Amino acid sequence: MSRKRRRLALMGALLLVSGLLLAHRYPPATRPASVQMTPPSAGVLPVPTDRAGVTSPEPRQITVGAAPVSVRYTFDGGVHRPLTDLNGQHELRPLGQNGGLLRLVRQGPGFAVVYPNRCTLTFERDCPRAILEGFRDDSLNPGTRTLRYGASVLMTHGDLSDGANVLQKGYSVGGTSQFKLQVDHRLGHPSCVITGNRRRIYRAEPWIDVADGRWHHLMCTRSGNRLTLTVDGVDRAWVGVPPRLSIANAEPLRVGGKGAAVGNDQFAGAIDNVFLTIGH
Repeated sequence: MSRKRRRLALMGALLLVSGLLLAHRYPPATRPASVQMTPPSAGVLPVPTDRAGVTSPEPRQITVGAAPVSVRYTFDGGVHRPLTDLNGQHELRPLGQNGGLLRLVRQGPGFAVVYPNRCTLTFERDCPRAILEGFRDDSLNPGTRTLRYGASVLMTHGDLSDGANVLQKGYSVGGTSQFKLQVDHRLGHPSCVITGNRRRIYRAEPWIDVADGRWHHLMCTRSGNRLTLTVDGVDRAWVGVPPRLSIANAEPLRVGGKGAAVGNDQFAGAIDNVFLTIGH
């Protein structure tokens, strides 16, 4: 082999070795494997047969949240994903008795929660009941701070009863405290309710019927010494409240009733776009 050919062969070998070394040090970018995402789907939400996974309020000191809070549920993730707020937090769990079920149905581009039909059985203890319930979370205790909460609801007169709770935290009796949105009585009147640790209950209720088979957006605002109910963007009723009235309890956030036991003020109809804002 001539000297020139030997030189070319040697240069080629050196280039090949250099390329292998570089390839080992800087491997080519790998393409991530495609992730198969289950598209959101409607259907029945799985309701546990007992309270497994849903904890009772812990016996610790009740505190008031210090930081501003903004929670919103659209339920648009479908039945195969946890029911969390838009930030992936504050999970809600279905809870039912007597075969009560919750369903996700199409509402616009997303979903809404449909609750059991109004029960017509002779004995209420036999009625199907189902709600959404969170876990104890003292960051959702507003104390005396500005508070806004509400939801969109769809009801007919066939869904009405003496009590239909939309959204609440706490109870109005028992010396605790509460904020609540409800559609009470058979006239379809929405109302906002708050109470502190005394027996006085403050309610803002307009003479307006929202059980007309159409969607209505309901919002309760507690600011300073006033509690206001807004329906579809229009203030409809207000009531004065003591500025020092503080709302703080160990109860979880509940949507659709105050529990799953008898006398739970079961909501019937559909609920969407649940929200809670504190301190903004």
